[in-house]
Amino acid sequence: FFVKLEQPNKNATMRVLGGSLALLLAAGKASAFAPSSFAARNGNNVGAATTATASPSSSLHMATDSGPPYSGPSVKPILDAIEYPSDMKNLGMKDLKQLAHELRWEVIEAVSKTGGHLSSSLGVVELTVALHYVFDMPDDDIIWDVSHQCYPHKMLTGRRNRFDKLRQLGGISGFCKRKESEYDSFGAGHSTTSISAAQGMSVGKAMLNKRRNNNIAVIGDGAITGGMAFEAMNSAGYLKNRMIVVLNDNGQVSLPTGTQSAGGVIPASQLSAYTSNLLVSKPFQDFRDFAKSFNRLLPENVQEVNKRVDEYARGLVSGGTLFEELGFFYVGPVDGHDLDNLVPILEKLRDSDSNKPVLLHLKTEKGKGSPPAEQASDKMHGVAKFDIGTGQQMKGKSSAPSLTSIFANSLIEQATEDRSVVGITAAMPGGTGMDIFGRRFPKRTFDVGIAEQHAVTFAAGMACEGLKPFCCIYSTFMQRGYDQVVHDVAIQNLPVRFMLDRAGVVGNDGPTHHGCYDLAYLGCIPNLTIMSPSDEIELRNMVATCTAFDDGPTVLRYPRGTGYGSDKLQNLFGYELENGEIPTKGEVVPIGKGRIIRKPGGINGEANGNTRGKEKKDRVAVLSFGTRLHEALIAANEVEEKDPDIAVTVADARFMKPLDIDMIRELADENGVLITVEEGSIGGFGDHVLHFLTLDGALDDGKLKVRPMVLPDSYFEAGTQQEQYDMAGLNHQHIRGTILRLTERVQVPVLSEQD
Repeated sequence: FFVKLEQPNKNATMRVLGGSLALLLAAGKASAFAPSSFAARNGNNVGAATTATASPSSSLHMATDSGPPYSGPSVKPILDAIEYPSDMKNLGMKDLKQLAHELRWEVIEAVSKTGGHLSSSLGVVELTVALHYVFDMPDDDIIWDVSHQCYPHKMLTGRRNRFDKLRQLGGISGFCKRKESEYDSFGAGHSTTSISAAQGMSVGKAMLNKRRNNNIAVIGDGAITGGMAFEAMNSAGYLKNRMIVVLNDNGQVSLPTGTQSAGGVIPASQLSAYTSNLLVSKPFQDFRDFAKSFNRLLPENVQEVNKRVDEYARGLVSGGTLFEELGFFYVGPVDGHDLDNLVPILEKLRDSDSNKPVLLHLKTEKGKGSPPAEQASDKMHGVAKFDIGTGQQMKGKSSAPSLTSIFANSLIEQATEDRSVVGITAAMPGGTGMDIFGRRFPKRTFDVGIAEQHAVTFAAGMACEGLKPFCCIYSTFMQRGYDQVVHDVAIQNLPVRFMLDRAGVVGNDGPTHHGCYDLAYLGCIPNLTIMSPSDEIELRNMVATCTAFDDGPTVLRYPRGTGYGSDKLQNLFGYELENGEIPTKGEVVPIGKGRIIRKPGGINGEANGNTRGKEKKDRVAVLSFGTRLHEALIAANEVEEKDPDIAVTVADARFMKPLDIDMIRELADENGVLITVEEGSIGGFGDHVLHFLTLDGALDDGKLKVRPMVLPDSYFEAGTQQEQYDMAGLNHQHIRGTILRLTERVQVPVLSEQD
């Protein structure tokens, strides 16, 4: 690919340049790929291959060894023979295509039984086969950005037989993890990290004089909208680090793409529009095929000149590719499902001795080969177990709405009455409820792409002009905009409303997606007001509270999950609901004020409540922050049912900043045990309460036992939320056990250091 241009006869060169440039400008595009070593081994006509359509092996309807429509091959002989990528090296093109067909079906069948990220993986089957055929992992590094598309990769690297436990406790992760396999070059789960990692690996290999230096970053057109990708490309082009960036362009920027917003229903990215323009330049693509046959008629040194002309002409035709301006050699666009083309191109890039970074631009289809996925609005990105033929997902039915939808509809209620309310999402409209809000208020909905830093400062600018921006971001993704929260919002005390969905453990996505740390990393920032609802009614109330509060920035965090429903709200939480119906409109709650939910004897303080806790050591207060209140109430009922002498009070803190210090003083004065419960890491709500009690002197006489119950200082791998709560020790039985231990009803053995 990369040739050193010699100095042929100047006049001859200029004649060739002039003639070639005229042809290029007339037709639009030129290119040449020299025959590859793969073509030589397999007798393929590479020139013809570039005009070929995608292999039929990628179709769901391929007849070879297949049953009825939408059923896979009865046997997978080639895939069965592949344990690791080294087993692929002697395959011919026909077998590689059959491998891709079998691999695609293996993904469909496996995910249909477990759930997971389906369509992302289906879109990169041919690319995965080509990469593992051409490159030699683990010596060569392939870095999958986000890595939710890694299922084909895992199946080809020794983990196919473990897919029955995909994203389950004790099973394999749905993302790449270095500790899981030496073939997972770099762990991921968040986006836009692959190019930086590949560049670091390239520098590391070069400085350590390693024999091979092939580093491939596979990044989608959604992930490349993140600023870190351009920081990395800017650096790689400047430092001239040897690396290949594969841009997997499938037109799916947000989840889902096509949500109604201020930008319309197109992908939320001008960069996506730019790459799409490159993809649909028909004359550009057609002339490259013509130029190959024309180029072979010229002397060798003139061919080399033409390659330079080709590079120049591509810039003229497209207006200069952005990637070339960043110092990359741009190759494409190329059909990402065409193995006839992918393999020789990747071989040429592998064998080049150039240190110039390369960007290979592929056009792929998310959900390729599964009609239900291809036709779905979200391309069946993340799915539960499903029926292969129809795509119908087998989700458990719940009569209660999700907290995400409750938030979205509450925000619609506020926006109906207040025209200054606007919503912002960073490429997650479906996950944050902004798709619901966008259908009602498209012109007040802003999807900025995978750009959390920009989203935060964008919201700050809106707040400067008097709007009420609701910046809706997963707790785990807010980590990416931390400096902006401090520098652009909090220091200026701007009334930006941060809505942190998925706060706490999230289940099957594992440690990269848990929202464990926001209370710790936001709690130390001055000017922030931080609140968390215990149930769906409180969530509505807090959305109203954030809307009404203009004196500074607010943070509202809530977990993945559903509401409890009217029966439980009345019977366990003690709500008095008119006609048994949950209010649909929230009410503003006082800032920094909690509430007592349960007094000794039960939620209504039954008569026997006064007979309990005659001694202070038998009086317990459980102070909950967030939805663990449900578990605290169950635990209190169980303890009092078990022991008639223990008195348990349960309170809902509502706010971490500011704390309700009057309520905390009251609980500390009246009880001998105070337990805080939260769905967050060390350094959060419990630590703030303990800090206050220490400074207030409540612990000086040694008569108050305080225990914070938080998420342990460890990472929780994939599993159900219930399993993760059990591992964290935050379910009702754990709260009950803590109460009984601190009231000396049970003895807990003390482990020695040796134990």
